[in-house]
Amino acid sequence: MFDPEQLKGLFGNMQKEFAGMEEKFKETTLTSKSGGGLVSVSVNGAGELVDIAIDDSLLQDKESLQILLMSAINDAYKSVEENKKSMALQMLSGLGSFGNS
Repeated sequence: MFDPEQLKGLFGNMQKEFAGMEEKFKETTLTSKSGGGLVSVSVNGAGELVDIAIDDSLLQDKESLQILLMSAINDAYKSVEENKKSMALQMLSGLGSFGNS
């Protein structure tokens, strides 16, 4: 039988989990490298760029630097999205018990 109080509790718990998940995103650092490690970028789970490392050998080759930097940044942002999807799926898997109490 449908219990409105159970639904209210479920949504309250979901709000807390979302808030916790956002905090975990910011605490997570994802790093991507390109050019065999010549360029490295780090982003937090919220998608904020937090670090860039560039090998000195690339400072004279602007075109290569641009290509490797774009590649590393794009890979890092893909990792952020995959991480968010994974965490959301984990959270939603806990909803399978709704109504089975």
